[in-house]
Amino acid sequence: MTNRIAELRKERRISQAELADGVDVTRQTIISLESGRYNASLLLAHKIAKYFGMTIEEVFLFEEEGNTP
Repeated sequence: MTNRIAELRKERRISQAELADGVDVTRQTIISLESGRYNASLLLAHKIAKYFGMTIEEVFLFEEEGNTP
């Protein structure tokens, strides 16, 4: 799973600390999300999407594995 957090944050001139405060996590969590070292829980993904006024699917990009339904 990849995400557009850094891109969205920079477009809106929001610091990592401001986003972290806005979604009630540490700045280190935002750094880990942006670098791909950590995948957000569903609750955190929802909070981040809501913070940006977007859907989860617009912020987090899911790659399907194989052709399994």
